[in-house]
Amino acid sequence: MTSAATAVPFLDLGAATAELREGIDRAVARVLASGRYVGGPEVEGFERDWARWCGAAHAVGCGNGLDALVLALRAVGVGPGDGVVVPAHTFVATWHAVAALGAVVQPAPVDPDTLTLCPRAAASVVDSRTMALLPVHMHGRPADMAGLRALADRHGLALVEDAAQAHGARIDGRRIGAHGDAVAWSFYPAKTLGALGDGGAVTTDDPRLAERARRLGNYGWAARHDARERGLNSRLDPLQAAVLGVKLPRLADWVERRARVAARYAAGLRGLPGLTLPRPDPGHGWHHYAVRHPRRDALADALAAAGVETQVHYPVPCHRQGAHAAVTMDPAGRAQADVLSATLLSLPMGPHLADAQVDAAIAATRAALR
Repeated sequence: MTSAATAVPFLDLGAATAELREGIDRAVARVLASGRYVGGPEVEGFERDWARWCGAAHAVGCGNGLDALVLALRAVGVGPGDGVVVPAHTFVATWHAVAALGAVVQPAPVDPDTLTLCPRAAASVVDSRTMALLPVHMHGRPADMAGLRALADRHGLALVEDAAQAHGARIDGRRIGAHGDAVAWSFYPAKTLGALGDGGAVTTDDPRLAERARRLGNYGWAARHDARERGLNSRLDPLQAAVLGVKLPRLADWVERRARVAARYAAGLRGLPGLTLPRPDPGHGWHHYAVRHPRRDALADALAAAGVETQVHYPVPCHRQGAHAAVTMDPAGRAQADVLSATLLSLPMGPHLADAQVDAAIAATRAALR
């Protein structure tokens, strides 16, 4: 939400809908007229198109991004007592997914330049319990999948990607979608590809993982009323699938627009005292443009006063939230997560930001830090 005084909104969610309103209206009307309100051709069509767009062999729709993480982890075999290495700094859903399975959250420090799971740090927390690695492509920047793949192969671990922020991100020119064994996606409205409500998916090149993820998301049924294992009721809604199908052809252009916004920020904010900019990366999806400053809150207040809306991702580290207070964590990872949570600030970002709005955010930041 933005106030009337906000000259530069953090993200204009209505702009993408307005851009494609006629197509979205037709898609919604088509679903309403079909009488198919669970599953059906809209979901199947989007799953097929999303898998193709990501360069994966299979996509399985589900209810939301957290369910996608749970289904992906279960599909690769994670269960009670198994360890899963996660970034010390991430959104709490990453840790929640592991804990929901009765598995052990094993936090490791992130690379200070990329804010993604560091293979060397991850290796330091792998032990006899560890079953999987769960890197997060933070803010849209791909994690070091080559290094993590080597670590996983060395220890016989599964590799699951949290790609909730990575729509359109690339590694060596190849889109995120099947670098790991399974990839979990969110289509929450604020994502680069966002629905008009919740939605999620799992992508993979492994047909067995795809089949198991689909079964687990549908009560664990191998056939109707034949539950082979305890599953969830987590399915992608046909209305949301239809909307996502309308938006998907625009996604590549939206990712490119985000990259242009990021480049404009980089040119305009370079050299300001105390301000750390995200390191350039040709594969970055630019879900967020997250800077760091030791007086982050004062900077955010100054920008708000100038009509520039910002957000903090994430103000309370996972280890300081009550649900994970008992997680064992190396002091270095704990300290790093505390510092990142206190210094990161996300500037306005989105494919519909006008150059004048970006320039206004740059000017307000420069004025605040002079």
